[in-house]
Amino acid sequence: MTCETCGEASKFQGYRPKTVIAIVGDVRLSRDYYYCSHCKHGQFPRDRKLGLSPRHLSRGAAQLVTLSGTLTCFREAAVEVLPKLSGLRVCESTVERTTESAGEQIGQHLADGKTFGDSEPWKWTKDAEGQTCAYVAADLTGVAMQGPDGAEAEGRMVAVGMVWNAGREGESRYVANMTGGQAELAIPLRRQAGQVGMDAAERHIALSDGGAGLEELLKTNFPRVEVVILDFYHAAEHLCDWAKVLNSQGEEADRVSQEWCHRLKHEGGEVVLAALRALEVTGRSEAVQKAHRGLLVYMENQLHRMDYPSYRAKGWMIGSGSVEAACKQVVGQRMKGSGMRWSEPGADAVSHARALFRSEKGQWDAAWTTLVA
Repeated sequence: MTCETCGEASKFQGYRPKTVIAIVGDVRLSRDYYYCSHCKHGQFPRDRKLGLSPRHLSRGAAQLVTLSGTLTCFREAAVEVLPKLSGLRVCESTVERTTESAGEQIGQHLADGKTFGDSEPWKWTKDAEGQTCAYVAADLTGVAMQGPDGAEAEGRMVAVGMVWNAGREGESRYVANMTGGQAELAIPLRRQAGQVGMDAAERHIALSDGGAGLEELLKTNFPRVEVVILDFYHAAEHLCDWAKVLNSQGEEADRVSQEWCHRLKHEGGEVVLAALRALEVTGRSEAVQKAHRGLLVYMENQLHRMDYPSYRAKGWMIGSGSVEAACKQVVGQRMKGSGMRWSEPGADAVSHARALFRSEKGQWDAAWTTLVA
């Protein structure tokens, strides 16, 4: 037997027992053990063939544990979900370590420029002009962090990227990470796009929340993108915040917000910006004047991405929360629970697992043909 560490010959030492936690219950195995006198490394070849983890889990059990830890908090997965759904009884730390180990492998696999499963090009939907369209987006969302000795630390941002086929349910691919940030989204996102045949689409359209660097990231890595549209959800949010400062009464603020958002969607950014500039706020409070100045700066900076009437006339998506929904599905639903705080490696690993799970059907199963339990 060749040593997996140094390549020298390993000598058979006998058989060693091991109890494995499997979906069907505990299983007692006897495995052949080899030892390399050159590098002092021992190995169990059968463990690798059977997909056994260092945590004494079979591949099937490890996948189930990882799935539970990806969907809900580690404690709930260990105490409630796994025992009731499968009869598996493992401790919270086993769920955490197993989930994070799988997430780390997923992240490394994608960073290496690889994908899961076979290439299956999508049938891209057409816009109002009869052109097939592929959509790509990127966003950032914050999560709470844990400092030394359990102390609360400053929050960090998770970067989320997505490629999707508008109008076809389930045809979405997500990638996410914390440690690499926006720049590290590029290779995985391009590979996902290539696997689903994005190049075959006649038009490439990008959406963004307007965060610094996101437009450059999308245009640099997807050079065929015709336009980077500001997600309407984010533009409308700024108008609503302005309306709340302008009007102290809740009902009046809601009415004004709806009017401005309706104008933005149907008349576009230039018309709304002109109307905002024409507003007389000199006699209003300093808070109103400051909010007005801030909104004008925002609108001026984003104006080139706010021609919503034109986008809608062509049948393009303008967002209305598409990018925001991606962040909620991939990150928020799992990583922003009450009292949750994360280490950087843990948040990074779980974000990879979440992105894979939320991607189109078949991606999760394809990954588990390559992951080490």
